[in-house]
Amino acid sequence: MASTSLAALPSQLTSPGRHALSWSAHARGRARPRPHPLLRASHKGASCCRLVVTCNAQTVVPTSIAQGTPVRPTSILVVGATGTLGRQVVRRALDEGYDVRCLVRPRPAPADFLRDWGATVVNADLSKPETIPATLVGIHTIIDCATGRPEEPIRKVDWEGKVALIQCAKAMGIQKYVFYSIHNCDKHPEVPLMEIKYCTEKFIQDTGLDYTIIRLCGFMQGLIGQYAVPILEEKSVWGTDAPTRIAYMDTQDVARLTFIAMRNEKTSKKLLTFAGPRAWTTQEVITLCERLAGQDANVTTVPVAVLRFTRQLTRFFQWTNDVADRLAFSEVLSSDTVFSVPMNDTYQLLGVDAKDILTLEKYLQDYFSNILKKLKDLKAQSKQTDIFF
Repeated sequence: MASTSLAALPSQLTSPGRHALSWSAHARGRARPRPHPLLRASHKGASCCRLVVTCNAQTVVPTSIAQGTPVRPTSILVVGATGTLGRQVVRRALDEGYDVRCLVRPRPAPADFLRDWGATVVNADLSKPETIPATLVGIHTIIDCATGRPEEPIRKVDWEGKVALIQCAKAMGIQKYVFYSIHNCDKHPEVPLMEIKYCTEKFIQDTGLDYTIIRLCGFMQGLIGQYAVPILEEKSVWGTDAPTRIAYMDTQDVARLTFIAMRNEKTSKKLLTFAGPRAWTTQEVITLCERLAGQDANVTTVPVAVLRFTRQLTRFFQWTNDVADRLAFSEVLSSDTVFSVPMNDTYQLLGVDAKDILTLEKYLQDYFSNILKKLKDLKAQSKQTDIFF
């Protein structure tokens, strides 16, 4: 596929200050723009993207592009490269010989570790569509790991930014788009983040791009800060009284399976779900951490009813809407939902042995063994340097 110049792009994606998106707040009574057809679609009896705002973004039809320098199949752009999953995708890609470019927001502390690994870092911001096109020149595949920061409105990056990125990808002839979504996102239209993920899936499918969508259940890495560290530091561990079960997966396994899927033609324009070997409740995870740490946890249980009440309360105030959105997601994670799927068919499709997927027991065992050994060594060094009078 030939690379393209920025002149081939729609003007709204290359002109600063002119966004490809137009939003209106229903509650404020503004005139509604013509919504994208995806926003009028329905799924399972529910209106797709029943958001407080609507978008008039339309799928970009690629213009006629003159032949130029061929794009190497090994050239990839990782969006969200500094995140928990993104950095593992970058490491895996470099280890497998890909030419990796990382889209990173301008920041006071540059992502030097990505350069140290051998990746190329380019500055851009999904919330500023005019900064995106230049980052895609010479790229064959986009791997989209990005999500908004906790302090940001969910729609700013996860919907507006993603629509702009996908439009650019289509206009510039990107040959493969890999998008990470959330398992069960199509079943919870009441949760803004999950609804946006589902609508982004549909938006990608509607463009005609060659894509692979990967839904994820949960990351093992997130359990370290949530449970392992507080238990070791004898601090409170927060949990709920709900029987939610999540099949956590190591982000290194997610990255490895992603590249296997990318090279497999059978995954073209397919939706896959990656899940760990076993689904765990919060209490089971805490019990496992207690056993490996050799000490009891100070557990503070938050009833699901409290989450529901807090969510409804925050809806009364405009400045707390994003907090309510995130509480809505927490409420789903605290219900009796099971975030897991059988993986046998996926393993067979990708040619992967289930035994090669890291279990949560092994992951946490390795973590606690390393940490406890370091603590023991530090204690020994402290005794050697003690001075007694």
